[in-house]
Amino acid sequence: MPERDLTEDLVLAAPPSDACWKTIGTLGDNSCPRLETCVRCLNCPVFEEAAARMLDRPAPFAPSALASERVPEPAGAQARGEGSLVFRVGGEWLALPATALRQVDEARAIHTLPHRRSAAVLGVVNVRGVLTLAVSLAALLRIEAARPDAQARAATPRLLVTEWAGATTAFPVDAVEGITSFAAGALLPAPATLAQSAGRHVRGVAHWRGRSIGVLDAEVLFDALARSLR
Repeated sequence: MPERDLTEDLVLAAPPSDACWKTIGTLGDNSCPRLETCVRCLNCPVFEEAAARMLDRPAPFAPSALASERVPEPAGAQARGEGSLVFRVGGEWLALPATALRQVDEARAIHTLPHRRSAAVLGVVNVRGVLTLAVSLAALLRIEAARPDAQARAATPRLLVTEWAGATTAFPVDAVEGITSFAAGALLPAPATLAQSAGRHVRGVAHWRGRSIGVLDAEVLFDALARSLR
C-alpha cells in the first residue's frame, strides 16, 4: 500500500478554514501561487504552522471508538501489583503501567515534520483518523539498538498509544510480549547497564519469563517527554 501524504492526514485534524491545501493546494485545484516555489504543500510555511498548532493541542479522545482496543488489566492486579505491558525497545525490555495505555496498534508510517523541537520526536502518525505525536523511546531514554541475534524469534513491531495528563502520544516499539503485574516490593535496583540508559526513568527491575524487565515510572517518563518538548 502506498504511503499516505501527510497533507492527507492533516486534513483530518485541521479545521476546514485552515485546510488551504485541500482547496487550492495539492489536494485541491493546485491554484495556490505558493506551489510555484514550494512544489508541495508539505514544504509550505502555512502547512508547517498548521502542523505545529496540531501538536500544541491534546488529541481528541473517543472512548466508544477505542474501548475494544484498550489494554485490559489482569485479574487480581490490585493484589499483585500494578498491571503493566511488557515490550522491547532496542536491546532493553521495559514495562509501562497499563493505566497509561489507550491501545496497542499495528506499526505504521510516521510522517516527519520540519524543525522538530526534540530529537526524540519522530513526527506524527495517523491513529484512527487522529494525528498523534510519535516519539522514540530509544532516543528519549538513550537506549542503544539491539544487536542481531540469529537465535531470536522474529518480532513484530507495534505502536503503543498512550494517554497521560490529557495528552496522547504514540511510541513505536520493536516487540510486545504481554501483560503482567509487578508488585512494588518485588522490584530490584536497576543494573549498571540499564542505569546508563533508561535507569533514571524506571522504578526498578523485575524478572519475568527469563528476562530482566525495567518497570517504567510513568510520571517520570512523561515528565521527561514534556521537558524535551519545551
